[in-house]
Order: sequence, then C-alpha cells, then structure tokens
Amino acid sequence: MSTDFGIDWDDAFANAPYIAGAEGYPAKWAAQAQRFRDSARTASLDIAYGPDPRARLDLFRPDNARPRGLVIFVHGGFWKAFDKSVWSHLARGPLAQGWAVAMPSYTLAPEARIPRMTAQIAQAVALSAAQVDGPIHLVGHSAGGHLVTRMICADTALPISVTRRIGHVLSISGLHDLRPLCQSAMNQTLRLDAGMARAESPVLHRPALPIPVTCWVGSEERPEFLRQSALLHEAWRTHCPSSLHLATGLHHFNVIEGLEDPDSALTRCLLQP
Repeated sequence: MSTDFGIDWDDAFANAPYIAGAEGYPAKWAAQAQRFRDSARTASLDIAYGPDPRARLDLFRPDNARPRGLVIFVHGGFWKAFDKSVWSHLARGPLAQGWAVAMPSYTLAPEARIPRMTAQIAQAVALSAAQVDGPIHLVGHSAGGHLVTRMICADTALPISVTRRIGHVLSISGLHDLRPLCQSAMNQTLRLDAGMARAESPVLHRPALPIPVTCWVGSEERPEFLRQSALLHEAWRTHCPSSLHLATGLHHFNVIEGLEDPDSALTRCLLQP
C-alpha cells in the first residue's frame, strides 16, 4: 500500500474492485471488437506508423462516402495493457456519422516509458492525418485521455500543420496529473520519476493552440478520476474552450459505450464542430 498525505494511491486508481462484473468487460470488449472488424468493409488494418512492432494502427472509413473528417481513438489500460484490437467497435458511432476512424496501438510499459508512448501517438496522428483530409478530432479513454491531451500541449511533437487541423479533443476519464502515480505500486511497471511525471502531466502544460477540449467522466467513477478531469478543466479553461461533463450513472468501464451509438450524447460531443 502506497500512501501520501493519508491517501492510498493504489486504491485511488483501482477501478475494477468498485465495478460489478468488472472481470467480464475485457472479454466482452474483445468479442465486440472482433465482430465489428469482421463486418467492416472499408478497413485497413495494421498500418505501420513507426518501426516498433506495436506501432500499428487500424483505419476505418465510412462506406461509399468521402469522410467528413478523421477521428483518432487512443485506448487506455494504464499505459500497460490492451491494444487497438480490443476497441474496434467504438468506431461504429463516428463511422455512421461519416467520419473515418483511426485506432493506434503503442508500445506498453514496462518495455516503454510514457514519453516514448507520447512520441508514438504523435507519429500515429501525423500518419493518420496524411491518409484522411478534413478536421481531426482526438478521443482517448483513461491513459488514452492523457495521450490525446498531450498531443495539443505546447511541447507537442505534432507538425503545426496537423495541430491546426485538430478541431476538438475529448478526454474520457483521462489522467492528466501523473505525479500521484509515482506513489502507486504500478509505478514499478511505469517507471516514472518525478521529473518525467511533471513533464508528462498535461495540467502542468498549456495548450499549443486554443483547441476546444472536453473532459468527460462518469459520475460513478473513483474520486481520483473525477478530480483529474476537473483539474484539467480548471487548468486549461482560460487558455482554450474547455468544458467538463459528468455522465450520470456511468463508471470507468461503461462510460465509453456511447461511442458505439451515432446518436449518443458522447458521439455528438466528440463530433461537434
């Protein structure tokens, strides 16, 4: 147990013990994603965006239509679990609204540390941007919420031509202050030090451009996830159009399900101009 000012940081970041049936979610996600890929008629799978084995992305295009723009979804898993193949079904909502959807994997901890993952996602965004014209909307869940907000920090590795195309960033239950993770047991895998945690915390940066940002979090999430979303909103709201949305009755594992529905509040928020 890691404590700081009386806080058990291992428990603060623990989602599964507080979600009924949590153990069944990963298998359900993987099965839904596989069914979606099996039915996708305009998918380009395993596009290499870098030299590492996990530097691959899937690109789904809307059927028989020029895309209205590009959505890029970055998955979570505390930077140490999952890959793109678990989340394909979450492309369904934006695709039905006429948007192309890219889903990258990235090298996980402990093989990679978080700065390397940040650099990889910048590579994935840049390559995806070259494949699809129009506006780019970024969305990420949990650790993915961290990675998409890092894309628009002032120190972004993205070319300015790509950054200027980003019309919205949606962080779903994102982690934006990495300093407490240094006090958690998972840091044995993440290998964060104090300097790295500060450098990789979006709340300690300013956005490169005044790009609209939405912090979306379930009302039934752990208090630390609620705090992290509110913290980014407070840190950035004077520098860019920022909003904080509390999704009533949802927890960390089902808060993303709205992306499957083209008419859900979550999909509408993601695609807003």
